[in-house]
Amino acid sequence: MEWTGFLFLMLALKIPLGALLYLVWWAIRQTPEDEQLPQGGDGGSRVREPRSPRFPQHPRRGPHGDPEPAAPPRVRTTAARARTPER
Repeated sequence: MEWTGFLFLMLALKIPLGALLYLVWWAIRQTPEDEQLPQGGDGGSRVREPRSPRFPQHPRRGPHGDPEPAAPPRVRTTAARARTPER
């Protein structure tokens, strides 16, 4: 079983490494493509798609805006009274 593990580590794991080296070599040798300008006579105008509706904006608060709203009233729970031991 030891020799199969050795073969796997020495051969099978080299395949992704070789593919990575080939990909880097291929990317370096690529030449940049020239952008082809549109040949149509539309003057470069394009119809814009309508924008999606936005959510309503909340008013900003600032030094000249409305004051910050008051905090909500706090609700306190009643604490249980400690029992006094009967004598």
